Amino acid sequence: MGEKTPDLLIIGSGPAGLTAGIYARRANLTVQIVEKEYRGTGQIADSGRVDNYPGLPGIGGYELGEQFRGHAEKCGVSFTEGEAGKLWREEGKWKCRLEDGRVLEARAIIYAAGTVHRQLRIPGEQQFFGKGVHVCAWCDGAFYKDRVAAVIGGGDSAVDAALYLAGICKKVLLIHRREDFRAAKSSLLQAEAEENIEILRNTVVSKIEGTHKAEAIWTQDNRRLPVDGIFVEIGQIPRTEILRELAVTDENGYIQADETGRTALKGFYGAGDVRTKSLRQVITAAADGANAAVLAAEDLRRTTEKEV
Repeated sequence: MGEKTPDLLIIGSGPAGLTAGIYARRANLTVQIVEKEYRGTGQIADSGRVDNYPGLPGIGGYELGEQFRGHAEKCGVSFTEGEAGKLWREEGKWKCRLEDGRVLEARAIIYAAGTVHRQLRIPGEQQFFGKGVHVCAWCDGAFYKDRVAAVIGGGDSAVDAALYLAGICKKVLLIHRREDFRAAKSSLLQAEAEENIEILRNTVVSKIEGTHKAEAIWTQDNRRLPVDGIFVEIGQIPRTEILRELAVTDENGYIQADETGRTALKGFYGAGDVRTKSLRQVITAAADGANAAVLAAEDLRRTTEKEV
């Protein structure tokens, strides 16, 4: 007899994937996690400090990610380094071809590859990332209490971030390169009504200036705007290119799945930032992973009972 097919293959080793692995092992499933980077723990590793994960205020993002991973390893989750290149279902099993040609298979898949933040691609952005330049107001906004922050973007995420920061910061600059915002009219009206939010329309940021940390924004019309913190809110790109043929994503590329993680495809679940939802945080990613793993375990148990 050949080697038994693993119960669950998890694509992605961020908080969603690692939590899914923990819950799946606790349900006695055999689990394999595919990680793009060796000992990767997702975008959380890029956060210098996390202040909103319950019970662990002020923990470093790298440290928190390592704790997730250590827990998964302790539970017996196995890891494979590689980048998923193609997914398909064949003869009742899910198969995953890695970019190096290896093919993995499992009875079910949880896809938790996450997203990447869109970048401005201007001088200073990468240099001061984590040192005044951020991509999550809810994660890092508290560091700028009673200080000046800038939010760059014109969609819902940018306006919502500006509103959130208005309750923390002395002043918030909401900077958009166009006249018209894409954000909901109601949110924009609320931002316009906030005394400490200044909206700068038709303003293009050309570079970020600083020494040891970001200190100012320069615009294309040669204005220097002193700020303490900069939040780039110009959208995210879900890592779902390989899912196009499976028809499980919406028009923006996010996996169409509810809070259980279930999709329209049998044995295929979505979890974490890559799923359609309103709030993308470490805690919601972990919750997604737990929900998807529990549902996958239940579905696999029912399938096994039918086969017996």
